[in-house]
Amino acid sequence: MAKNEQNKPYISLSFDLGTDSQKEKIRGQADFYPDRIEITEGDKKRQISTEKIKKYKCPRGVGCIMLEAEAEDGDYLILRATMENTESVAEATKHLNRALDTGIYADFDEELTGMLCPKCHRPFPPGSKTCPRCADKGKYLLRLWQMAKPFRKYIYISVIIYFVISGINLLLPYFNRVLVDDYINADKLPTVGKYILAVAMILIVNVVSRLLTMLRTYTQTIASSKVIVRLRSIIFDKIQHLSLARVSKRTSGELMNRVTEDTGTIQRFITDDIGALIEQVLMLLGVGILLFAYNWRLALLIIMPAPLVILSHRLMWRFLRARYGKQWQTGAKANTILHDIFSGIRVVKAFGTEKAERKRYDDSITEERAIRASNETYFAVISPITSFLMGVGEFFLLAFVGNAILGGEMTFGEMQQFSSYVSLIYGPLRWLAMMPRRLTMTMTSVVKVFDVIDEESDVADKKDAITADVKGDIEIRNMSFGYESGNNVLHNINLTIKPGEMIGIVGRSGVGKSTLINLIMRMYDPDDGTISIGGTDIRDFTQESLRRQMGVVLQETMLFSGTLYNNIAYSKPDATPDEVITAARLAGVHKFAVKLADGYNTIIGEKGYTLSGGERQRVAIARALLHDPRFIILDEATSALDTETEKDIQDALQQLIAGRTTIAIAHRLSTLRNATRLVVLDAGEVAEVGTHDELMKKKGIYFDLVMAQRQMSKMGT
Repeated sequence: MAKNEQNKPYISLSFDLGTDSQKEKIRGQADFYPDRIEITEGDKKRQISTEKIKKYKCPRGVGCIMLEAEAEDGDYLILRATMENTESVAEATKHLNRALDTGIYADFDEELTGMLCPKCHRPFPPGSKTCPRCADKGKYLLRLWQMAKPFRKYIYISVIIYFVISGINLLLPYFNRVLVDDYINADKLPTVGKYILAVAMILIVNVVSRLLTMLRTYTQTIASSKVIVRLRSIIFDKIQHLSLARVSKRTSGELMNRVTEDTGTIQRFITDDIGALIEQVLMLLGVGILLFAYNWRLALLIIMPAPLVILSHRLMWRFLRARYGKQWQTGAKANTILHDIFSGIRVVKAFGTEKAERKRYDDSITEERAIRASNETYFAVISPITSFLMGVGEFFLLAFVGNAILGGEMTFGEMQQFSSYVSLIYGPLRWLAMMPRRLTMTMTSVVKVFDVIDEESDVADKKDAITADVKGDIEIRNMSFGYESGNNVLHNINLTIKPGEMIGIVGRSGVGKSTLINLIMRMYDPDDGTISIGGTDIRDFTQESLRRQMGVVLQETMLFSGTLYNNIAYSKPDATPDEVITAARLAGVHKFAVKLADGYNTIIGEKGYTLSGGERQRVAIARALLHDPRFIILDEATSALDTETEKDIQDALQQLIAGRTTIAIAHRLSTLRNATRLVVLDAGEVAEVGTHDELMKKKGIYFDLVMAQRQMSKMGT
């Protein structure tokens, strides 16, 4: 939309909270024009001129999200909305700031209700765009069936076996009737041979049924195991390819639940419930046909309560879906707390907070237990009632067979056969009555799993992304970026980094230093502008080829549970032992590695807790050296170390950065003295660029930072 088109809003936002009262619910709308903002709030209307507006921001209040305009004469509150609208307001804020910067007023199509389900208008779960209540369960089951396509032969075999087993089970009551009427309750004693033959037939039928059941279980287990392994692999791969922003919206407990607990629930459903469903339906149909053929009136009386029970369970299913969703959430919360405690066990012990953490975990599992107990109590109350209703037909059966035997119309063998058939039909009816419970739990897990699989990655490779060597100048042009808060962390960044240069990124905390290097590594994509290497936008490269040529050493070194050797070789799994040891020597790892009990084969424990901070940093540097990257990223790589250890690490880093393009963030500005250039960030913008000496002479922001650090050093001594 051009700047002079004043008659059409380029953004229209509806909001649901008043600006005067914290809790007041109100229907309002804000229309944004290039020259003004028109706000309708209930019966009130007001207008704000955009002439003096410098920036839009969306701070969070108590239970609300706000949109404000920062102007020369003060701040203006434009609207307030409930928290489920946070993402949409944030996206609109970015769009508004982009329009201010560029003067291009493009239409913004996102609705303020972007975080609500369009059907039931309930908020989506955190980090999700799927409503568990309104999700098409049939569609998800169909997708699960499609996923099982390579393994369907096992499923088909098991289904055929179910048919055979059901037929055999229908024969058993007939053989029992023959045994009773012809041999046990007969007027004339049978020959021993015929009696043994009758017993043998019953034995053979039972043995064959058991053997077929074993074969059926075997084929089902193979099918379910293969499907779940594939499903877990897809989920794990999907999570790995999600951006940091997407992953951070979910807790580690939620993600672990999806990979392990939810897939386990689905596996149990495939292994146990689907087969049992087929078996029970076949048995119900087979026995039902026999009963109706024998006496259709009696058959109707026997199954008469079934529709009522099925209807009650259908209504119960609708009620329980939300409860099982809540049970899932509390379980994920408990897993997250457990993961946090175990991951930070050293901090827990250091501060002696074991009792507090135990209480925190106990509180979470107590909440989960209460929901589980409530759900189970509900079933404990309902199930006996429905079971009794299902058994009402048995009273009609007793009356019928009793009269038939007394009247000489039915033999004892026929009674036993008929009673067995009735027992066989009640089993499926009772099982099917409980099926909604199993299905509810399974569908909760299915929706959660496919919610992750269907997540759209905001940092994705293009279809025609190239895999090539990444080399040349790093050029950042007019780049702006902000997280979901809606406020830009970096604003209109322009920077060129030549091959072989060492660039130091400095500035106060929170100015966007780490954000900048994350963008260069393409952990996020910029909202505006471009980052290119050798003239090619980094979004045109595959993420794998881009990051494969970048080596990273962070302040918080992540080492994996395993051997020292494997942690160094992590960056290049096919490296030879000579290559690993050479990298270890250059990084100073070899000095302490040979002193360990098992040398390079020493197990260093989770996160390398058996090593000191300096030793872990050396391992990280060795890992980066082995990787042999073109670009080096150093993010506060030495800030947590003492002065003597820092000097050793700096010597190792010199081996790493030699001849490579290096971008470094350092808390101690003295460590960047040898940088080719220093880039000073302030308020999300490039404020100063130059060498250490040039910036000191300028006596600007960098000079003030250096002086402040020197003053702190003097106070420390």
